[in-house]
Amino acid sequence: MVELDVEQDVWRVLSHVPDPEIPVLSVVDLGIVRDVSEERVVLTPTYTGCPATLVIETMVRAALDKAGLEHVRIETILSPPWTTDWISEDGRAKLRAYGIAPPRARGESVQCPQCGSAETQEISRFGSTPCKALWRCRACAEPFDLFKCH
Repeated sequence: MVELDVEQDVWRVLSHVPDPEIPVLSVVDLGIVRDVSEERVVLTPTYTGCPATLVIETMVRAALDKAGLEHVRIETILSPPWTTDWISEDGRAKLRAYGIAPPRARGESVQCPQCGSAETQEISRFGSTPCKALWRCRACAEPFDLFKCH
């Protein structure tokens, strides 16, 4: 089927488009690619007003065009809103390896991405980007970002 091949091509291309704020994650890892078809890609930003939204759309467009997929249009939808539940397991592992604690389930302790200790504390609700908070590990004394739950 030609249609399936186009969809697979689009997914493959998008899996190499990095998030501009966390470049070890692709837009697919981050879960902001909501739907792919032969005609369109649907994106949902991590939050309304995310400053990276236009950059991401531009990067997706450039990657699709470079792959010969100029006919695929990009749509951004806000509802339902993105949630950290949409970050892939591979994306969560990449966050940890990059030194960012992935979002956690309600009631789950925050583990240090450096040493794995749960002896951590929040330093500031505000981190290096609006979607992260600044934490510190009491065991290894390293500061780290925690990707906030949405």
